[in-house]
Amino acid sequence: MPVAVVTDSTAYLPPELVRAHRITVVPLTVVLDGTEGQEGVDVLPADAARALGGRRVSVSTSRPAPEQFAGTYRRLLDNGADGVVSVHLSAGLSGTVEAARLAAAELGDRVAVVDSRSTGMGLGFTALAAAEAAEAAAGGADLPRVRRAALDAVARTTIFFYVDTLDFLRRGGRINAAEALLGTALSVKPIMHMPDGAIVLLDKVRTATRGLARLVDLAVEAAGDADVDLAVHHLATPQRAEQLVAALAERLGDRLHATYVTEAGAVIAAHAGPGLACVVVHRRPGPEAA
Repeated sequence: MPVAVVTDSTAYLPPELVRAHRITVVPLTVVLDGTEGQEGVDVLPADAARALGGRRVSVSTSRPAPEQFAGTYRRLLDNGADGVVSVHLSAGLSGTVEAARLAAAELGDRVAVVDSRSTGMGLGFTALAAAEAAEAAAGGADLPRVRRAALDAVARTTIFFYVDTLDFLRRGGRINAAEALLGTALSVKPIMHMPDGAIVLLDKVRTATRGLARLVDLAVEAAGDADVDLAVHHLATPQRAEQLVAALAERLGDRLHATYVTEAGAVIAAHAGPGLACVVVHRRPGPEAA
């Protein structure tokens, strides 16, 4: 492939998509109760769910080192890629983008780094758009074109998620203490979104059932009149994912194309906690963009 695409393990792309589109995934590091491992390699979603759902254990995460990205880029370039587009989770959540940019600086204009301003399949859809752009113009895809495809996907992707408690987000520093206190004091279930790459409280509901219904309403509103692809993430609550998929399929009808369901990995699990339910809406480009 003239342009290779790199992402990180928080994209939570189904493995078959990673293989089909030849996307390279660089794992983040997770430390569960003192034991360090790579997300998706040594630490699986079930490991995080067990750790967070049982006794209180320490969970921390860290970005890949710039040297890890640099080694990945060099390997892809040495194996025949003309350039690399590297797409990562929001800079508002992690230093991963910064590490990628430090590594890219060593290789000049052969590597472009894109901030997805999201995570989960909000990142995954952006990486897929870049990979599809590289494939569509095989033999002639240039790096700027693939980068533009990724940036366009960022603008067409929206993420909403429900959590049972704001405590995990507060502990991880992803929201402030006042927001967490508000949710706890009112005994509400929070709905969050990421309008500018940071996690923001969007709405509050009283029960998990209402929370899932609100996610469906928000996703349908975000879809508008567009044809869409959807992703649903959960953490140790597959029944919630099934409910969301069924409700969204009914509401969106034939405008819904691909649907992906995956369990959130350890990095997102550490900051969202058990009970997470997430919907990612990717609006497909219209005919005029083809």
